[in-house]
Amino acid sequence: MALAALLLAACSGQQDKPDFDSIKDSGPKVPVDMLAAPEPTPVREPIGKAGNKSPYKVNGVTYRVRGNVKGYKERGHASWYGTKFHGRRTANGEVYNMYAMSAAHKTLPLPSYAKVTNLENGRSVIVRVNDRGPFVPGRIIDLSYTAAQKLGYLNKGVARVEVEAFDPDSLPAAGETLAVEKDVSAREALAQDASFKLPDNTYLQVGAYSSANQANSVRAQLAAELDYPVSVSPVERGGKRYYRVRIGPIAQQRALVAARETVEQKRLGQPQVVYE
Repeated sequence: MALAALLLAACSGQQDKPDFDSIKDSGPKVPVDMLAAPEPTPVREPIGKAGNKSPYKVNGVTYRVRGNVKGYKERGHASWYGTKFHGRRTANGEVYNMYAMSAAHKTLPLPSYAKVTNLENGRSVIVRVNDRGPFVPGRIIDLSYTAAQKLGYLNKGVARVEVEAFDPDSLPAAGETLAVEKDVSAREALAQDASFKLPDNTYLQVGAYSSANQANSVRAQLAAELDYPVSVSPVERGGKRYYRVRIGPIAQQRALVAARETVEQKRLGQPQVVYE
């Protein structure tokens, strides 16, 4: 779905660099079973400046980050986000990993932890909040692909949920968890770490160009900077031929993030994650 959206954006006009806002979000092209993914162990983490500016304004609406989350419990609708933001920076400067148990919230301090319950089926998960959003009326939290899958609403897109924050004063400080939790924390770190293994055949598509010369020029610039292969492949859309520039396959998220940052620093486009 992400690939199709990118190609449609490239084919719908004269510009070779698609508008990021016009690209639809989705899960991986081939669904990944993440039901066994471990949930994070809530701990008390330092609240930094990144992502915690208060008040802040989005789309003309002013939001204030909560100074005290004790007793916070709210019901509303949850959505989820996936490939469109996978590998990009979250509001607090971390890297969004749609396979981790994370979430975006408008007013909880970053980072924080919350229990989210799907009121339609009774399932609950624990997530680590490290991003801002969703800025859509009626939605109170945006969950990762994995968290939404575990709550059972991937196909629906939204679900009515209850969000309950963990009071940080009641949690152990990071590094002070009990020895019996160490094995769980190690498995959790695998899901949270930026080097988390990506699904097979993960690529970063830089763009789809109408000119083979332009595509090859972009490929050459990237090949000189990256350790991963960069390829150009033609595709027919609407009776016209376009040339896709792709980096990969990429096996680790840290490499994907580095490749994406290289593309953006060189102003070569808004790269998107695709799967084949």
